Amino acid sequence: MHVIYIAGPFRGQTAWQVHRNVCEAEEFAFMVAEAGAMPLCPHTNTAHFDGTMNDRFWLVGTLELLRRCDAIFVTSRWVWSSGARAEMKEAIDRGMPAFQDVPALRLWLAGESDGRESYELFATQMQSAAREIRGVAV
Repeated sequence: MHVIYIAGPFRGQTAWQVHRNVCEAEEFAFMVAEAGAMPLCPHTNTAHFDGTMNDRFWLVGTLELLRRCDAIFVTSRWVWSSGARAEMKEAIDRGMPAFQDVPALRLWLAGESDGRESYELFATQMQSAAREIRGVAV
């Protein structure tokens, strides 16, 4: 069974924003499970750990989790998260399959795609987001 890493915003300015980000990641994790793969959703692993460790600890740790997965699946607002952008860059650098929609994931799971078709799109999305948020950490 393939293990798919879920990437998207976690941090927020309020506890409510963090909760909403966790809920969105859970929704995508469930869609991945319905497609027939095991989701690894770091949002749910650490949902209540806010303030316990510094950001670097979590960012380095989640990159290590990503490296142990077979592919990455991003949530709808992933480009607004510096952590998710770093995760996508890591996935692309490692040649991992990358997805943002379930039909593409299903094709890969069925052996009908290599999961790398969207690399150019993901790179463009990251560049656009970087230009829009210039210097603002998300």
